[in-house]
Amino acid sequence: MLEERYILIGIHRIVKELDRETARIAGAHGLTLPQFMVLEALLYRDVMTVGEIKEKVLSSNGTIPVVISNLEKQGMVRREKDPEDHRRSIVKLTAEGREVIREICPENDEMFREKFSVWSREDKKILVELLNKYRKNSKIPENTGREK
Repeated sequence: MLEERYILIGIHRIVKELDRETARIAGAHGLTLPQFMVLEALLYRDVMTVGEIKEKVLSSNGTIPVVISNLEKQGMVRREKDPEDHRRSIVKLTAEGREVIREICPENDEMFREKFSVWSREDKKILVELLNKYRKNSKIPENTGREK
């Protein structure tokens, strides 16, 4: 059991550190971490429902509508009624939102490259295999990376 706790604590600390670094990068551009995550999700999927965004950024039900409202006030996103289902809203990036997130993503990606440079290509391959092995035996959705 001690080994499992070490794994859990280690993964948690890595995620917290990466989130802190991403929040720092986003903050330098006037965004919060949740705002960055919403804009990044929309960058790779032009239009998403609020529910899809919530699922993609792994956020709670109440948080995402507030984040989207704040991004809308900043002119970063536009919310519209879903033409296929008027009970749902769809969210789109504005030109300004697209410009901002395209500026931030390369900086954030570089931070990830630097952080993960401690692992060799083979280490990363093994880590991906281990994560996929865990995912296949859990309820984690298959595609958790960026989607184009």
